Amino acid sequence: MAFEGLTERLQGALSKLRRKGKVTEADVNQAMREIRLALLEADVNFKVVKDFIKVVKEKAIGTEVLESLSPAQQIVKIVDEELTKMMGETAVPLNKSPKIPTIIMMVGLQGAGKTTTAGKLATYLIKNEKARPLMIAADIYRPAAIDQLKTVGEQVGAPVFEMGTDVNPVEIVRQGLAQAALQKNDYVLIDTAGRLQIDEALMQELADINDLARPNETLLTVDAMTGQAAVDVAEGFNSRLDITGVVLTKLDGDTRGGAALSIRAVTGKPIKFTGQGEKLNQLDVFYPDRMSSRILGMGDMLSLIEKAQEDYDEQKAVDMAEKIKENSFDFNDFLDQMDQLQNMGPLEDIMKMIPGMANNPQLKNIKMDPKDMTHMKAIVQSMTPQERENPDLLNPSRRRRLAAGAGRPIVEVNRMIKQFNQSKKMMNQMSKGNFNGMEGLMGNGIKGKMGKMAMNSMMKKQKKNKKKRLKNARRFKS
Repeated sequence: MAFEGLTERLQGALSKLRRKGKVTEADVNQAMREIRLALLEADVNFKVVKDFIKVVKEKAIGTEVLESLSPAQQIVKIVDEELTKMMGETAVPLNKSPKIPTIIMMVGLQGAGKTTTAGKLATYLIKNEKARPLMIAADIYRPAAIDQLKTVGEQVGAPVFEMGTDVNPVEIVRQGLAQAALQKNDYVLIDTAGRLQIDEALMQELADINDLARPNETLLTVDAMTGQAAVDVAEGFNSRLDITGVVLTKLDGDTRGGAALSIRAVTGKPIKFTGQGEKLNQLDVFYPDRMSSRILGMGDMLSLIEKAQEDYDEQKAVDMAEKIKENSFDFNDFLDQMDQLQNMGPLEDIMKMIPGMANNPQLKNIKMDPKDMTHMKAIVQSMTPQERENPDLLNPSRRRRLAAGAGRPIVEVNRMIKQFNQSKKMMNQMSKGNFNGMEGLMGNGIKGKMGKMAMNSMMKKQKKNKKKRLKNARRFKS
């Protein structure tokens, strides 16, 4: 999980303050020492850490904080605000040209995931803006770079302009832009060459392409797992090309977080996207406030809601809501729910986006093997249509038959049926506006101000979407 090591260290330092009814200046100093060590161990830039600790400490030892009714909560709030500022405060959208095409130049070192990121960005633009991007293969040096971009283009449905490896990259870009103008593509993504390290030949070529294309965006792709080295790379590219933004790749493998926490503060350039995973739909807009909330273990309900809305079939969600309301949720629905949950990514990452869940000791080391979901599906698929629609039919003899049919032990069948019944009960309570059962299942995860705020936000968004659907339905009928 991204930032896992940093999250544990920061939570440990702040939890000591939470246990104190009255917080003294000495308590704040001790917490700041631990936070400073946590940030340095996460490979955050030393100057960034020094400035961060100075500001937080000055605010935390103020009279209005130490003498407040909940000084620990106030200090956590200050840490959250300053972490958000360190990473840029708000999400920064892509710079768009007033007339098509918007030109985006992808730069970075070899191995950072530049070509894959170009494909992910094309996917993002097609999905969210109904765009028609053209990708230009201007990396003529790396073996199979052009073939890789063509493969990615085929997968996402974006055409790729290429002229082989014997033509100067500047000329390739020139003719690619001419084709984009003829085809009226609204975006052009230029996949440039990288090197193992920054050198003069690389920078001169990129500068020549930059002078010709005059891109609206120059996005630097950096590997989050390289930590402080990613910040040095960002500084190097920015000094020559004046980059407009950064895409952090492999964030799912970065347990420290040094790059994400340092790049904006050191270079002044925003992180615009993060890549997690190898799938071409795994590119996320970078929200500093949400990332800070995750780092501090406070969850990220807004991102979870958005992720659910992206990955869930809307009509199925409406039908599911009706079934839950009528208390007719059955194993067919359970099977659909498992399929859609798998599309959202690893269960442990989803759980930690819910406020309170990251701090729950019972869930701290949760790891759900994808095979477990496969086994559960096998059990459901071994049921007759009548058993799926009426779970009450599953007596001991039928359960033994399911175990034999799915090739799983009887105890696993019993456990899955129990989980189904718990899910059905929780959904029924939620449909009636009763969240007590949900709190119990989450280990009181939604208790407290942050949890209730997130839950209220989720409910408001659901009501808003319901009104929108009804409005669209009326318009369609008329």
